Amino acid sequence: MTRRYFVSDLPSGGGTFPLCEDEARHAARVMRLQTGDSIELFDGSGHQATAAVTAIDKRSCLVTAEPSVAINREPAIQLTLAIALPKGDRAKELIERLAELGVHAIVPLICDRSQRPPSSSQLEKLRRVVIESCKQSTRNMLMEIDEARSFADWLKTAGSMEVAKCVAHPGAESLRERASQLVDESTTASKRTPVIFVIGPEGGLTDSEVAEAQQNGFGVVGLGPRIYRIETAACLIAAQLTDC
Repeated sequence: MTRRYFVSDLPSGGGTFPLCEDEARHAARVMRLQTGDSIELFDGSGHQATAAVTAIDKRSCLVTAEPSVAINREPAIQLTLAIALPKGDRAKELIERLAELGVHAIVPLICDRSQRPPSSSQLEKLRRVVIESCKQSTRNMLMEIDEARSFADWLKTAGSMEVAKCVAHPGAESLRERASQLVDESTTASKRTPVIFVIGPEGGLTDSEVAEAQQNGFGVVGLGPRIYRIETAACLIAAQLTDC
């Protein structure tokens, strides 16, 4: 397995510097790295660098890196998922999967049927999960996680965006058909194609929320004959739209 470590301010020209406390602890106590071991660093903004461990103890890890290079492993579609996040470990597992699949950003939504919106501390923990997922999947771009927003307030911003916008809800158009259209458009575009998809809470979006989304330019897309949990729906959409 590739030993990868996150360095947010990775120097483009390389050099010798310490890993942050969390990464140093993981290197020393979990991976049990030794002086001279080869590792890979990434900055979460698209760059990575080969490095070697220069010195290490239980609390610190000094590394010497080569110049960084831009390595693009992002899908052609820049997918933002606006989601009423599930609770607890379900949210953690959801974020792990979406980061691995190449989703660009997550907007946690507070909808009419949301039971408990995520706190700022919970979102910080989920951002750390993104880093760990990028280590595992060799992704060099961190998936963004915004602060939680009410569905109505977020629509005021999203409604003005000139991008493809969909809401997951039983409707005439199927995900397969819409995904095929978006993938075709992305293959002919000169840059990544932005797409926004809304996924409601357990129990779904209310009829008024769906109507409000449609008034703001969102198309209604069905996910098939079965009803999915939030995390299943999100991964289904992400797999359809990011595998290109």
